[in-house]
Amino acid sequence: MIWVTGERVRAWQVRAAVFDTRWRGLDRAQVHDYLCRVADEMDRLDRELTTARTESERIRQALRQWQSRHHGCQRRGRDD
Repeated sequence: MIWVTGERVRAWQVRAAVFDTRWRGLDRAQVHDYLCRVADEMDRLDRELTTARTESERIRQALRQWQSRHHGCQRRGRDD
């Protein structure tokens, strides 16, 4: 059964989703295949997000280091 928790849906939850059966329901194999494709896409996007966050943090740290090394450069130029 699908439920709404207010939390982020994870790929494993999509893969593990179980639906109630109905007399005139959907083709289970098609639903399963589609959910697997959605979960694969979620995994891919999650990996890309992790990579982007890592790169962003690396750039942020490099900027802080650069700013620390060059903190007095502008002041010295203005004071002269």
